[in-house]
Amino acid sequence: MDFKSAYIPIGVGTYHLESAQNEFDKSVKLLRSIDENVSVPAEMLLSIDKLRAYISSVEPDLVIVQNLTFANGAYMSEILHAFDCPVILWTLREPVIDGTRLRLNSLTGAFSAANAAMGFGRRFVYVFGSPDEKDTAEKIACAVSAAKVKKAMNSLHLLQVGHTPQGFGFGRALDIDMLKYFGVTVESIEARELIEKAKSFSDGDVAPYLEDAKKRICSLDSIDSKNVRDFARLYKAYSDYVKENNIGALASRCWPDFFTSFGTPVCSVLGILNDLGIPSACEADSYGALSMYIASFFAGGSVFFGDPVSLDEKENTLTFWHCGMAPCSLAREDTGACAGVHCNRKIGPTLEFGCKESDYATIFRIGRLPDGSFRMFAAKGRVPDKPKQFYGTSIVVETENPVREMVEKAVGDGWEPHFAVAPADIYGEIRALGTMLGIEVCEF
Repeated sequence: MDFKSAYIPIGVGTYHLESAQNEFDKSVKLLRSIDENVSVPAEMLLSIDKLRAYISSVEPDLVIVQNLTFANGAYMSEILHAFDCPVILWTLREPVIDGTRLRLNSLTGAFSAANAAMGFGRRFVYVFGSPDEKDTAEKIACAVSAAKVKKAMNSLHLLQVGHTPQGFGFGRALDIDMLKYFGVTVESIEARELIEKAKSFSDGDVAPYLEDAKKRICSLDSIDSKNVRDFARLYKAYSDYVKENNIGALASRCWPDFFTSFGTPVCSVLGILNDLGIPSACEADSYGALSMYIASFFAGGSVFFGDPVSLDEKENTLTFWHCGMAPCSLAREDTGACAGVHCNRKIGPTLEFGCKESDYATIFRIGRLPDGSFRMFAAKGRVPDKPKQFYGTSIVVETENPVREMVEKAVGDGWEPHFAVAPADIYGEIRALGTMLGIEVCEF
């Protein structure tokens, strides 16, 4: 993805320019450490004319507006008029307080800029702090990552395979909503189309897919050989469709069709697709798939998808589980990703494992409210060293806040029963993305 950010340091020449230049130099160094391709002006933009000249030379996907010194609202108005993209508004800390002159007056400039943004009806991510502060760097990095995923969603094709089962309508997405609120293009096919495609493949056609699966999944040989071959057929059918149609995420119907019409579950296929960089949700949960896509983008790797099924107040843990479609890369190293049979249907292969521990975890979900608006669920924690909790795949999260209060509030607020769990701290990125999309982030 070709992503471009632009640093726009504004101010006027009547303040302490030595201090401003020092902050400018440090800011450039910081921003280039976050995004090496950031556009940077040759000098501080200390007049409207210099600002106009610079903004006419860039076409950014994100602008980082910094008050090097005070600048009135006309500066931000020029920027917002020129660019319809996410904005970071960065205020510098006053460098010296010694009873003499005000060196920068960046904070008053931020109020002027924010007031102009309100007048334009534009949102922005606000950052306060000097470029050598850790918190400043982290917040800017999170916002840059959020702007990147926002742009990526504008070219994302999300595939819906089949319909949600009865009673699972919370995951059913309207194509117009996905495009309007997230920039995502939704494509839809029936599950039978991929099933029929899978049935057309010979054993020779799917041999490479079976060999690949054996490298990822332990004990496939323990599963009925016909089911294993049919699983490989599904693996090829899904992989081919994804490649041929530029699919970046998918939500697939699973039960009952793949048991009744094909005789083999799709669970393990979805698990492998996740590790191949195609976030894939089961039970045709399209908003779950989009949640996985965002969480995977921020985390830089595969994420878990499942139901909250068990809580332990003493350990302050919440267990997420699903029938057996988690990414193999998340499996505990002492067990690996094992093959099994579906806990209810007794047909395989599904995946069987508990997830490896992680110092960080973020629980995330895009939720849709009855009025058609959206909200985001976010909770922090860690993944302790826990074995598989039930048949299928599971991940245990020790939450940062009291788990029972979190669950009682989430249930009381009517959240959907599917969540993405990233083994990473992506909390700041979620906050920034919520601001950019104008969607409330509900922190638990």
